[in-house]
Amino acid sequence: MYVYLMIMEKVRNKDKLLMSGLRVIHEQGLAGASVRDIATAAGVPLGSFTNYFPSKTAFGLEIIDMYRDISHAMIDATLRNEALPPLQRLASYVDASRDFLAEDGMRNGCLCGNIGAEANAHGEDVRRKILGVFSADKGEVAACLKASVAQKEISDRIDIDDVAGFFVSSLQGAFLVAKVEQSPEPVNRFKRVFFSMIPRLEGATSATPLVQPSRQSN
Repeated sequence: MYVYLMIMEKVRNKDKLLMSGLRVIHEQGLAGASVRDIATAAGVPLGSFTNYFPSKTAFGLEIIDMYRDISHAMIDATLRNEALPPLQRLASYVDASRDFLAEDGMRNGCLCGNIGAEANAHGEDVRRKILGVFSADKGEVAACLKASVAQKEISDRIDIDDVAGFFVSSLQGAFLVAKVEQSPEPVNRFKRVFFSMIPRLEGATSATPLVQPSRQSN
């Protein structure tokens, strides 16, 4: 019985560290949050941290996975929701992301984007983890764009990989500016601009370049 209680206490302490750590790291960043900050927020002894996590980097990797569980639920409800037209899935994903970040007044931004912005402060494992997150998001957006082409919502002449990459990187940029401004407007602006471009793609013909060549300066 004593052993069982000890095991349960360890499980509870690890869960406390992860749940509180997610909030602390989202607010302060992985680089800015100390192990002491995380343990104090969790209400567990400082030494408990190393019982479960060999390093703050290892802890951070688990925190990213926890945050992605939230993202996956959002993706399932929007980008993977085949009950919606593909372009509506993309729009719904932007709206859902904005509304999620607005729960704290846009003050904390996207956790994965925040950690990515401080990538030089972390090891290669963290950089690769965040790279995988962005790559996965790009793949989900690309799948929507492919479906949109198949349903003739947009031209089949678009470079799906380029547009998907643009969507993800631009949305992450909007999240960062929204965090600085503490306003959802940068995300709304991204949505307006991105979808204002879609009719041009729909009306494209083989003689109409989708991207105008850059003007050469004299």
